[in-house]
Amino acid sequence: MRKQLLNKTNIEVSELCLGTMTFGEQNNISESHQILDYALDHEINFFDTAEMYPIPPKAETHFKTEEIIGKWANFNQKRSDIILATKVIGPSSFMTYIRGGSKSIKDNMRKALEGSLRRLQTDYIDLYQLHWPARPTNFFGQLEYTYPSALKDDQIYDTIMAFEELKKEGLIRSYGVSNETPWGLMKYQEISKSEGFTGISTVQNPYSLLNRTFEIGMSEICHRENIQLLAYSPLGFGVLSGKYINNSSTPNDRLNLFPNYQRYSNPTAVNATKKYLDLSLQHNISLTQMALQFVTSRKFLVSNIIGATNITQLKENIDSVNLNLSKELLTEIEKIHNESPNPSP
Repeated sequence: MRKQLLNKTNIEVSELCLGTMTFGEQNNISESHQILDYALDHEINFFDTAEMYPIPPKAETHFKTEEIIGKWANFNQKRSDIILATKVIGPSSFMTYIRGGSKSIKDNMRKALEGSLRRLQTDYIDLYQLHWPARPTNFFGQLEYTYPSALKDDQIYDTIMAFEELKKEGLIRSYGVSNETPWGLMKYQEISKSEGFTGISTVQNPYSLLNRTFEIGMSEICHRENIQLLAYSPLGFGVLSGKYINNSSTPNDRLNLFPNYQRYSNPTAVNATKKYLDLSLQHNISLTQMALQFVTSRKFLVSNIIGATNITQLKENIDSVNLNLSKELLTEIEKIHNESPNPSP
């Protein structure tokens, strides 16, 4: 497993990061710990969670994922070997059960971090992230930007100052953002530079064969501003495993349990997935591994966030790092992409 430094830090992370949003919903504590153990035993040292997990978010289950990780024996015994990322929610009108919807980042970030530290049973977080922007903008696949009645940038300034305060106190080692836009990323950089801060290390945004919008503007910013991508949903909620097309999914798979998660299941995305599946079969390789390794191989990426609800899935995901994508295969991937560009933004 290849490792590299998080930009602006001395933190070394594995090229695959284990996402944990099924822990406490699709996976019980025993299953979750088995998955964590397997990942750690196979050279993954990077784990991502969030205060609102598991998914789908519910008042009765929020915080459970962090609690499960906090009870993981290896986390307590090998804390210095494990790089843990977690996230604080942005303002939310439907998640009012978490600090009233966390309307003010300035007032809520410390409370959020204290809660995460307590549940995780640790005294620091390696990478602390804002889960989504604290301003009206496009994220989670939203199109058609709606112009807000007032343009206030103070939340970004407040977010940076809150991050920096927690970093100076040693409660977090680095910080990043998630579901961010090009304008937002540059605003963070503008303020950080003016204040003399090192600034954000990572941006956790979606990136997959079905959503390569990150390449359009964000990739250049990351290259020029020394920021790295933490890619989430590299398999598009499992769609890019092909299991929902070849009828090999089970009743316990995510889209069968939670049919409202349709971001990667529109007709154009399904058609593109069929083409990627045919391509993988032509080359006698797993679509899952092809899709994952495509993401992992991108130059702007620091780590690819994989997820699994069982060891069989996890093994296939981890083994994707051994797959070599030939120039011929990459050319064919680009052909499909050009025919159906970004069907699931």
